[in-house]
Amino acid sequence: MDGMATAGLEAKLERILAEVRGSGGKVVALTGAGISAESGIPTFRGAEGYWVVGSRNYMPQEMATREMFEAAPDEVWRWYLYRFGVCRDARPNPGHEALVRLEAALGERFTLVTQNIDGLHRRAGSRRVFCIHGDAAYVRCAAECGVGLLDLPAMAPRRKDDPFTERERSQLSCPACGGWLRPHVLWFDEYYDEANYRMDSAVRAAEAADLLLVVGTSGATNLPMQIGRIAFHRGAALVDVNPEENPFAELAARSERGFFARGSACARLPGIVAALGAG
Repeated sequence: MDGMATAGLEAKLERILAEVRGSGGKVVALTGAGISAESGIPTFRGAEGYWVVGSRNYMPQEMATREMFEAAPDEVWRWYLYRFGVCRDARPNPGHEALVRLEAALGERFTLVTQNIDGLHRRAGSRRVFCIHGDAAYVRCAAECGVGLLDLPAMAPRRKDDPFTERERSQLSCPACGGWLRPHVLWFDEYYDEANYRMDSAVRAAEAADLLLVVGTSGATNLPMQIGRIAFHRGAALVDVNPEENPFAELAARSERGFFARGSACARLPGIVAALGAG
């Protein structure tokens, strides 16, 4: 694409953002693994997510299930504690920080919906956040006995062959019923709900948005794509920030108020946020 065409596309983005800024409407940011990848957190859908049990390699789609947890809770917890250790060591990046500024500028007009369980948005300072896939900082009773959310026990990341000590097993036990605690995350064989994953709240936010700002998600799961389609069919502005083509970019291309901002979150979000009045 030549320089003149590129300038024209960027001018369209500027017009969209100026229109949203002038309208005083609501903004929903929808974030996925791409924004966290820039903080060094792998997506775990590739080789980094494999886990060896005996002589077999298990993929994340097999480990992160209620079925696997019920069959081998120790193994699932070892895998998650490894993952959570990676999340704990990561730090928020300029993309996270830009969204904090946007929330500060817009207040109740802003909602952040994230697929990420790593807590980086919260640690960066975001407060109006719906974690639709859960949050690694918390656990809850696997039997749903009613104990509610608890802080993740302070435990060292596991090596793949580390057995749990008696004390560690106690830390992973529900203080109310004595059964297993589980990570507060949405497993592949579970459904979104409002109580644990704020599904209804996220949908309502999308239904009221004047702008859906999508960052670093490929639309591989149901609720994020539902949010994208809601915004598209309502005629909301739709800006997709992603290095690669994806279903949200396709929606943006079909929308009169859409724009595919090709690039990373760290590179594109600060300018977009500034154009929305949060420089």
